[in-house]
Amino acid sequence: MKPRVEGEVRILTPVGMLGYGIPADDFWRGIEAGADAIVVDSGSTDPGPYQLGLAETLVKPDAYERDLRLLVQAVSQRRIPLLIGSAGGPGIGAHVDAMVEQVRTLAREFGRPLKIAAIYADVDAAVVRARHEAGRIEPCASAPSLTLADIESSTHIVAQMGAEPIHEVLRAHPDVDVVIAGRAYDPAPFAALCMLHDIDPGVYWHMGKIMECGGLCAEPKGRVILATVRRDSFDLEPMSPHERCTTASVAAHTLYEKTRPDRLPGPGGVLDLSGSRYEQLDARTVRVSGSAFVPSPQYQVKLEGAALVGYRTIFIGGIRDPILVGQIDGFLARVRERLAAVFDELRTGAAQLHFHVYGRNGVMGELEPLKERVPHEVGLLAEVTAQTQRLANAICSQARVAVLHMPYPGQLATGGNFAIPLNPPENPIGPVCRFSIYHLMEVESPTELFPAHIVEDATCQL
Repeated sequence: MKPRVEGEVRILTPVGMLGYGIPADDFWRGIEAGADAIVVDSGSTDPGPYQLGLAETLVKPDAYERDLRLLVQAVSQRRIPLLIGSAGGPGIGAHVDAMVEQVRTLAREFGRPLKIAAIYADVDAAVVRARHEAGRIEPCASAPSLTLADIESSTHIVAQMGAEPIHEVLRAHPDVDVVIAGRAYDPAPFAALCMLHDIDPGVYWHMGKIMECGGLCAEPKGRVILATVRRDSFDLEPMSPHERCTTASVAAHTLYEKTRPDRLPGPGGVLDLSGSRYEQLDARTVRVSGSAFVPSPQYQVKLEGAALVGYRTIFIGGIRDPILVGQIDGFLARVRERLAAVFDELRTGAAQLHFHVYGRNGVMGELEPLKERVPHEVGLLAEVTAQTQRLANAICSQARVAVLHMPYPGQLATGGNFAIPLNPPENPIGPVCRFSIYHLMEVESPTELFPAHIVEDATCQL
């Protein structure tokens, strides 16, 4: 354990996403290194809107229980606070409540009741509608303008909290053991903890943006990482002895998920990275300084809403006939024409048929710079979305038959030239959602949308 310096705070992140698996030896190495708190993210919009729309979790309950058991053991035995953001993935209230109960159950196993704070991020549609009608909502990034239909069709709406709701709980309840927050800006729990100390906002927002991904900023990419934060800088050290942080690896991860490298907008302001400096302290540790936080004149939170748009069925297979591979784009266009002649829903847009040709522009589509390259084989994934699962199944079945048997110029074999690895060949995969709301909403206070309560032997409202 390195000597403790007055004014420093040590934050341990055990993994970039709760439920992804925590290496126990590395985790306890971080605890023994003098961690003052454990902070871990539990959510993301990266998997798309289905979790929010269908109230699904990012991982299964068993995965949460496995990771939480290790964390709750440390909290119970070492009296180290634990902060969790975006419970369950989308961070809806039901996921917050479920995680609270998991933590309470595990705490009983270790023989010590814990004081748990639950913070909620659900937003009523009526609130969103009123702010929309008042002209206080605008698109986030490339999202279209919000409509009343978007609001009404949303099955769940959450707001992405900043640091203030979590900080308010920590300030009002300094003896809290665990904070479980609904949808939160990924670095927010880190920032909230640092707000209790005399640390510059540019430092803690930059630290939180890196730490929320766990040890991904290490070489090779890892999971458990310790940050030592002080007023004007922070140090990063991976807890696996087989990993190291370098100025290149940390700076590279700073560019993660950014439209521009020098400015990162978030709740309440913008993180300015133009003056950031990276210093190699030793073979495994990097110090970061010079980052600045510029407050916004109007506080905004990001709203996320999801709506059900239909049901999906897919099939997958491979094509190796060089004659067909060489003309695959035109062939699939004719398949679409054939199907549109059979199904009115495809002609009207009520249903959609999409092909993904892996090995030929399958990942980047029209953005692919090597469009003229002809591979020796391609993988084909077809997806059909329709208003009912039955219709999606029917269209997908006909599309699969067309791909298998439809003729094409220069064809030599009269049999099918589509290899299907699965049986049944079509697979219904259920409801499909879209982000109906992905917008910025003005608020009067950073905490107004985020109620919290304390769970001990009894529940009391803050």
